[in-house]
Amino acid sequence: MAGTASSGRARRVPHLNLNSDGQPHPLLNAASFFTLVVGLVSFALGLFLRTSPSWAHGWAVIAAVTGLAGLLIGLFSQMMSATREERIIIMTGIIAAFVGLALGLAHGGLS
Repeated sequence: MAGTASSGRARRVPHLNLNSDGQPHPLLNAASFFTLVVGLVSFALGLFLRTSPSWAHGWAVIAAVTGLAGLLIGLFSQMMSATREERIIIMTGIIAAFVGLALGLAHGGLS
């Protein structure tokens, strides 16, 4: 019977697939995840800088450099991306990298 608790079908477990067009893009996938990870690291360091004492100038430089790297690689990856899933990952990383870069620059990074 349809709609019962056990219909006999096996459930498919959803998996992460950035290649929805059917073609592999290993370099773009790696650049997408690099942008996301570096952007999140820069964002976390930027939030740490908001509450840290004034002696944390070294952390500001690291936040600014990782934010700049995530922003530049993310923008290039965005131009070359082939699928919507890649673009979602890239834009999340770009936004996080921008916020981390801005907070790093506000606390004296790259000066």
